[in-house]
Amino acid sequence: MYDPLINANPAGQPQANSYWASTIELPALLPSLTGTQRTQVAIIGGGYTGLMTAYYLASEFNIDCHVLEANRVGFGASARNAGFVLKGSGRLGYADMAKRWDLATAKGIYQEFSEAVSRVDGLIKQHSIDCEPQEQGYLKVAHNAKAMEKLKGASEFILKHFGDGAEFISGQDFCERYMNHGQAFGALRLKDGFGLNPLKLLLGYKDAVLSQGVTISEQSCVLDWIEENGQHRLITDKGELIADQVICAGNAYTPKHFNPRIDNKFLPILSNVIVTEPLSADELISAGLKTHQVTMDTRILKYYYRLLPDNRILFGGRGAVWGKDGANPIYGQRLKQALDKCFPTLKHKAVAYNWTGWIAAAMDDMPHVYGKDGVGYSLGYCGAGVSFSAQAGFRLAQMMAGKTAPALPLYQAPLPVMPFAQARRLGQWGYYHYGWLKDKLG
Repeated sequence: MYDPLINANPAGQPQANSYWASTIELPALLPSLTGTQRTQVAIIGGGYTGLMTAYYLASEFNIDCHVLEANRVGFGASARNAGFVLKGSGRLGYADMAKRWDLATAKGIYQEFSEAVSRVDGLIKQHSIDCEPQEQGYLKVAHNAKAMEKLKGASEFILKHFGDGAEFISGQDFCERYMNHGQAFGALRLKDGFGLNPLKLLLGYKDAVLSQGVTISEQSCVLDWIEENGQHRLITDKGELIADQVICAGNAYTPKHFNPRIDNKFLPILSNVIVTEPLSADELISAGLKTHQVTMDTRILKYYYRLLPDNRILFGGRGAVWGKDGANPIYGQRLKQALDKCFPTLKHKAVAYNWTGWIAAAMDDMPHVYGKDGVGYSLGYCGAGVSFSAQAGFRLAQMMAGKTAPALPLYQAPLPVMPFAQARRLGQWGYYHYGWLKDKLG
């Protein structure tokens, strides 16, 4: 499979054989970029971030833009994820943000993340996107007693400083009200956040962008990016796009050597997702599954899961370290073993779908939406970009239009360089072993 730290570019990659791809017939491919064309803003990447940036450039600022997608819209992370619309991104909790910066900054970021969830919800309703949104609520499950105390503290922090939206749930209440979880010591529930079909959402975004008259060129992988005389030349195998400004929206699917602004400044991480066969009514009762709310645990190497509309269980976690090992079935088998520990009565249930995809992490565990000198990017969602990508697209469009984004670290700081970038995979391998041991020992 494509590995952004190994392969020169992502051209020629197929659609993931995911559960999502089985739920909808894909539209015909849009024409590739041919010849020499011009635009005001070129957008590299046709995922959530790229499409939303294009949408807001066209609808809010009447700025001409052109989206270049390496394969087809939906080949990358935007159609491989678990479909969790969460009020957050990166790995920092709000108390951690207050310690790193200050309370006012944490409140500002909380507001941006809240707007992100509302923005996705609004886009779904405005454009009648049939992406199967489920009941609202995000459950964060404590996997041990120490984690339970931390969740209590997080709940108190949110209630004290942000007003509402957080509820701490005891282990007994959690099992009685939500799911008979075999490893739950308690949970924190945030009232917003919900699950959806990420591919259907993405294709809805695509239709919304096309309705604004924006050109999307599929199978148009950028093979070279040349900056000269204040303009940008983006060269594909069949054409060339000349632009005044460029947005880089490939996130983890961006090649290792692409542009100095982002090279060696992110770590691509493989996430693995499995989906079971549908559960019967009796199996739902035996597992004590009473909710379709999105759920994640507190492990360093997190598991995330939810009950889908057709009563299949989606269960995800970290995959292989190196792309060459991504298709190894052992990683799907490990996820099934973890699922069985959560819901022992479902050990017999077969896995129907198993796929992987790249997410991106920045050195400081937070996303960076940044623009300077006519080039912008959004990178580092750390697997939680379904909602924040819409907000990032809006802010990127503002930046390209000459507007000022809020004075928050999300928008003011460029991506930090990763030290010892050539050895980042070895560091990841070591961190996984540390995380495994830490999660096991508590």
